[in-house]
Amino acid sequence: MEAAPRLVHHFLEGSAALFPEKTALVYGKRRAAFSDIDRRANALASGLVRSGLGPGDRIVLLSENSVEYVVGYYGILKAGSIVASLDTDIKPGGLARIVMDLEPKAFVVSRRHEKTVRALDASVSGEVPVVVLGREPATGADDGPRPAIDPAACAAIVYTSGSAGKPKGVMLSHANIVANTGAIVGYLGLTPDDIQMAVLPFSYVMGMSLLNTHIAVGGTVVINNKFAYTAAVLKQMAEEGVTGFSGVPSTYAHLLFRSPLAAYRDRLPRLRYCSQAGGHMPGQVKRGLLKALPPHVRFVVMYGATEASARLTYVPPDMLEAKIDSIGVPIPGVSIEVMSPDGRPLGPGEAGEIVARGKNIMLGYFRDEEATRTVLDAHGFHTGDLGYRDEDGYYYVTGRKDEQLKVGGRRLDPREVEDAIVESGLAVECLVFGVADPMQGTRLAGLVVPVERTDRTVEAILEHCAARLPRFKVPGSLRLVEALPKTGSGKPDRTRAARLFERTGGQGRRKRL
Repeated sequence: MEAAPRLVHHFLEGSAALFPEKTALVYGKRRAAFSDIDRRANALASGLVRSGLGPGDRIVLLSENSVEYVVGYYGILKAGSIVASLDTDIKPGGLARIVMDLEPKAFVVSRRHEKTVRALDASVSGEVPVVVLGREPATGADDGPRPAIDPAACAAIVYTSGSAGKPKGVMLSHANIVANTGAIVGYLGLTPDDIQMAVLPFSYVMGMSLLNTHIAVGGTVVINNKFAYTAAVLKQMAEEGVTGFSGVPSTYAHLLFRSPLAAYRDRLPRLRYCSQAGGHMPGQVKRGLLKALPPHVRFVVMYGATEASARLTYVPPDMLEAKIDSIGVPIPGVSIEVMSPDGRPLGPGEAGEIVARGKNIMLGYFRDEEATRTVLDAHGFHTGDLGYRDEDGYYYVTGRKDEQLKVGGRRLDPREVEDAIVESGLAVECLVFGVADPMQGTRLAGLVVPVERTDRTVEAILEHCAARLPRFKVPGSLRLVEALPKTGSGKPDRTRAARLFERTGGQGRRKRL
C-alpha cells in the first residue's frame, strides 16, 4: 500500500511511479508524461541543491502556465525550498516591491520572462542566480543527498489577489496544501480518468489547487492560456474529452453570455463537472449555467480563500437549486462558525463573521505579524466575510466587512446591487462602488459590461434596480465598459474600477466609456 503523501511533491512522485508513461500535461501540441516531468523536476532540484539552495530559501517562480511551470514548481519543492509563484502580468514596479520584500535566493523563470527579471536593478534583486526553464540541467536526478523536509514547514508563498487591498504573501505549509488537496479530491471524486481544462493561472491559489489535485490522482491537465477565445477553448475541451472545468465568476459569465456554449451541449459527453470559486456568483448566472450546460454535468459551487490553501466549503450539486445563494457546507477536515464581534458563536439565522478552522489554514502572512494577528486567533481564520448559517447547516455570505459602503448615512453591501444589475439580464458582469460626492459625501456608481450596447441599456438597468431596491441602493451613475479591471487571479478589482470611473468622469446617469 502506497504511503500517504506528506509533502506536496509526493503527488508527482506517486503518480510518476504508478503511471510513468501516462500523459500528465497537454500544452498546445506538447504532451508530457508523468515520468518526464518528474525527471526534469528532479534534475532542477539537484541543480538548486548543488548551488547551495535548500530548506527555507525563497525562490521566485515566474512563468506562464506551461509544462515548464510545472517542472519549476515541483523542482523547487523537491529542493526543500519555498516556491513564490508570481502573476506574470505583474508590472515592473510591483515585481520590484515584492522581490525587495521576499529577498529571494534565486529566480526560476520561463524564457519569456527572463529579460524582465534580469532587468531588475541589482539593489532590488541582489544579483541572485536566474535559472531559465527549458535550459535547466538535463541530468542530476540522483546527484547527492536531498534535504529532509518538515511537512509543517512553509512550502509556498502565494500572494492574495489584492481585491480587498494590498496583496499579502500567504505562507502555506506542505501540510496545509496536502490536507486541502486530499479533501478536494474526495468531494469531487477525482480519479486517474479525469482530464481537467486549466484556464486559471497556476500562480493563483485555485489554479495551484487544480494542478495539485489532478497530479495527485494521476489525472491529466490540459493547459489553455487563451480563454479570451472561448470557442477555441470549448473546441479543445471536446477534442481532448475533458471531464472537468473550473473557473471564477467572470469565467462563467463569459461562457454564458459570450461563447458558443449552447452549440456544445451535445459535444461534451465526457464533461462530468464544472466547479466555481474565486468570489461571489449571482444566482441569475448560476441558474443560466444550469440551463446552458449539458444536463449530465454537475455544477459545484465552492468558497474559499488563499489563506485556506484554496477552499473551505462546497455546495453538493444535487442541492444547488435548493440552496442557490449558499456557499454550502464545510469540506472534509474544515469546521466553520459564524461569530459575533466579541467572539461568541452564533446560531442559525444570526449574522456575523465567518470563521474557519482546519489543517489547511495558513501559517500566516509573510513578514506581516500585525496583519496575521488580525485574522488568526484561537477561534481560527477570520475570513472578513459576513454571513449566516441556515437551519440545514448551509452557510451564506452577505458581504465583506471591508467593502460595506455608507451612502446617505445608511450602510449597504455593493454585492446586493451587483446582483440586481445582473438579474436584469442586460449585464455580463458589473462592479459597484462608492465615489466622492460634494453633497452626499459618497454616491453609488458602477461599471457594467453589457450583454448588448443600446441607447437604453443604462436606463433599463437603472429602471430594473429602482423596481427592486430601496432608492439609496440605486446607483447614481453607471457606465458601460468592454471589460472590468481584474486582478491577476481574474477577480474584479473594485478599487481600480472606482479609480477608472473617477479618472474618466461619471457625472451623468447614462454616460458611457
